[in-house]
Amino acid sequence: MQKLILIVAAMAASPALAADGPFVSLRNSNFIVLLAFVVFVLILLYLKVPAKLGAMLDNRAALIKAELEEARLLREEAKTILASYERKQKEMMEQSERIVAAAKEEALAAAQQAKADLKTSIARRLAAAEERIASAEAAAVREVRERAVDVAIAAAGDVLTKQMSAETTAASIDEAIAQVEAKLH
Repeated sequence: MQKLILIVAAMAASPALAADGPFVSLRNSNFIVLLAFVVFVLILLYLKVPAKLGAMLDNRAALIKAELEEARLLREEAKTILASYERKQKEMMEQSERIVAAAKEEALAAAQQAKADLKTSIARRLAAAEERIASAEAAAVREVRERAVDVAIAAAGDVLTKQMSAETTAASIDEAIAQVEAKLH
């Protein structure tokens, strides 16, 4: 129903009904305008302007389609590159974790080796110190013995000189010479 009302209203507003006098007359300005419009449309059709406009729109559509295809390809390439970089980042993170773990293991091994070396060094130094103490002790014992022997010899010499007379001295010397001769022959 609304379409029918619209068609009737469009016919009522046509230029033929609005003009005075006959419609097909060169004095009617509405007719002149209609003729000019029809001639204009015919010139456009003769010059194939609609086909050219269609071709231009088709070219523009093809260009837009090509740009969309290129954008899609670039998007796919960008996704591929992003996935590649994410994979590389993941690999680098794993590698850095492995490096950190290896460094920790090396540090622990170095610490254990340092402990072992320190224990060995302490044991060597302790053994060297004990050796020096034993050597010093042996030297002290030897020196005390030598001193004791010297003191005993000196005391014995003093005692013998006090007890001996010239005859006993000569007899003692003769007896020592005899012992030496007996041992040498």
